[in-house]
Amino acid sequence: MTSILRLDATIKPEGSVSRQLTDRLIDRLTAGGATVTTRDLAAGIPPVDPAWLGAVFTPAEARDADQTRIAAESEAILAELLAADIVVIGLPIYNFGVPATLKTWFDHIARKGITFRYSEAGPEGLLKGKRAYVVMSSDGTRFGSDFDFASGYVRHMLTFLGFESVEFITADAMVFDPVGTIAKAEAAVDALAA
Repeated sequence: MTSILRLDATIKPEGSVSRQLTDRLIDRLTAGGATVTTRDLAAGIPPVDPAWLGAVFTPAEARDADQTRIAAESEAILAELLAADIVVIGLPIYNFGVPATLKTWFDHIARKGITFRYSEAGPEGLLKGKRAYVVMSSDGTRFGSDFDFASGYVRHMLTFLGFESVEFITADAMVFDPVGTIAKAEAAVDALAA
């Protein structure tokens, strides 16, 4: 059975376009049967800080109690990704970039020797065979524009980690035509999941 990891990065509990479109996509992707693990990043994600660094890079047998707890939280985040066949990211644009919690999520899961490695040919992503759908919403930023610092970053990180397919569904620059933009994004969701 297909395993899906859903990440919601919006801080809006209600009225979020990225959350509504992600709900629609998940409904379509699970119609034939799939398991879904959801991580709402706005509910909190542990910081990547000096304590995290010390915990994750200390061998398990040498960790103290705090390091063991910190490492376990981070390992749980990583395990969700490793178990997923498909990752669905609800990506609102905040100040032209990704929400801080999504950046923190990438920091937790970008692990040398686990999700990527360096070879003589350069970096190699180790998460082969995984697909991602990124549901992007923004008020004024157009997808792929000079001011869109989010979609390129997310695409780069996922392909760096080895994802072979990264598809975007966009409800961008909604301030100019909210009804039409959302309808277009809904049609894109329906077409992807048909």
